[in-house]
Amino acid sequence: MKHLQDQSLEARAMRRVRRKMGFFIHAAVYLMVNGGLFLLNELAVPGHRFHHYPLMGWGLGLAIHGVVTLLSLQGDGLRRQMLAREMAALQRAEGR
Repeated sequence: MKHLQDQSLEARAMRRVRRKMGFFIHAAVYLMVNGGLFLLNELAVPGHRFHHYPLMGWGLGLAIHGVVTLLSLQGDGLRRQMLAREMAALQRAEGR
């Protein structure tokens, strides 16, 4: 049983790391691409600002990704608490 718990713990940890890395990669690409767009805008058409459109749109997407990631990481603990409460309720109902 302990071996299965270790595997489950490792699987949960891996999912959490994937979520975090997904957000970090998204943020890094956002910074690089939008930095490049800013430079391109400054060099090619300095009088007309176009780089802020993708900056704001993609920034909104990045913010949503961050919130979803944060909530999913917080939700893992909530799920475990709810599961423990349900198991305790079922055990009480069965008279254990």
